[in-house]
Amino acid sequence: MVQHVFDPPERCVAGSVGPPGQRTFFLQAGGGGRVVSVSLEKEQVRLLGESLAELLDEVGGEEGSSGSGERYADTAPLDTPIEDDFRVQRLSVAWEGERRRVVIEAFDRPEASDLLELEPDDDAEFPWSGMPPQSLRVVLAPGPARAFASRCASSLEGGRPSCPFCGQPLDPSGHICPRANGYRR
Repeated sequence: MVQHVFDPPERCVAGSVGPPGQRTFFLQAGGGGRVVSVSLEKEQVRLLGESLAELLDEVGGEEGSSGSGERYADTAPLDTPIEDDFRVQRLSVAWEGERRRVVIEAFDRPEASDLLELEPDDDAEFPWSGMPPQSLRVVLAPGPARAFASRCASSLEGGRPSCPFCGQPLDPSGHICPRANGYRR
């Protein structure tokens, strides 16, 4: 297994590249002259940020309070060149009580039990076939973790505007709105 460990990282951010509607989301961690970039779905970024904020609200104490991340805020763009080391299939967020640290882990493949539930298909190839498993482990103090959660939320902003009728994202050319009985808006 190839493990990328940053305990602690010099920098840990979430961000996106591309125009609204075609953005690719990344999580980057760096330190010691190296940067690891992994690509995620927009929903994974949203859930990661929300999960971190909830975890810090529960166990972070004063150092993880909602205002504590401001002094660690990182608004700089993602480090370039941006090439993903792997595509995230599974994320986990945990609290390490003894050290009072948040642990974020990203994996390039789902749990083995999830794979067993799939229908066997001889022709199916997974993107990681023939490659060793990869993971990214980032350990953050509560203040930087709160700043990272805020960065996750802000990286989601600036997307396509929502349709005022159905709430789905609007493309520049409009969209077929289910609330308008299939007419283009």
